[in-house]
Amino acid sequence: MTATSERSGGESSRIDDTLWDAVGDPTRRALMDVMIAAGPSSATRLSEQMPVSRQAVAKHLAVLERAGLVEARQEGRERRFTVDPEQLSRATAQLQDVGRRWDARLDRIRLLAEEIHRSRAN
Repeated sequence: MTATSERSGGESSRIDDTLWDAVGDPTRRALMDVMIAAGPSSATRLSEQMPVSRQAVAKHLAVLERAGLVEARQEGRERRFTVDPEQLSRATAQLQDVGRRWDARLDRIRLLAEEIHRSRAN
């Protein structure tokens, strides 16, 4: 169980964990950047623009698809992948929320450290 699911314990926390796992990998983030720039693309076409094999791209796409960040549509013999803008916005909002919470924690630590420093100076 992850920290997120321990806090809320619900189904949505597992989805969030999947989302975080998906965006936590730099290759997957780069792959999403390529998809955003190129539009709907097959795994073969994406692999031509990535420093990894087609098989690795396919595995990364599967992770992104499970997280809902990527949608696949069958076109003839190929599956074309696109980034889901709503899910990407959700991931961005979650990252910003975590950033704000960490900023608040760090501010509290800074204030405590300053208070300790002042009390020792007196």
